[in-house]
Amino acid sequence: MTVKLTIQKSACRCQYHRQGDVFYVDDLCPPMCHELWHVAYPNILVLQNGGSLDFGDHKEKKFEVRCPDQGRVVMTGEIV
Repeated sequence: MTVKLTIQKSACRCQYHRQGDVFYVDDLCPPMCHELWHVAYPNILVLQNGGSLDFGDHKEKKFEVRCPDQGRVVMTGEIV
């Protein structure tokens, strides 16, 4: 399954990610910051294997993660 990753907010110190950036993940890491990838990867793996994740007060096939650098980048992921 393909997971679409979208940068919702970016105050990246390195200016590596910009709001609106989109990445598609099949089996390889897209060209993105490794710290953000490491936060997102467990969620990506769940979605690629047909699972659902806690999203607010219910389960969905999507997620939101924040950069470990004080949440400067916010990214969502969803099955496409």
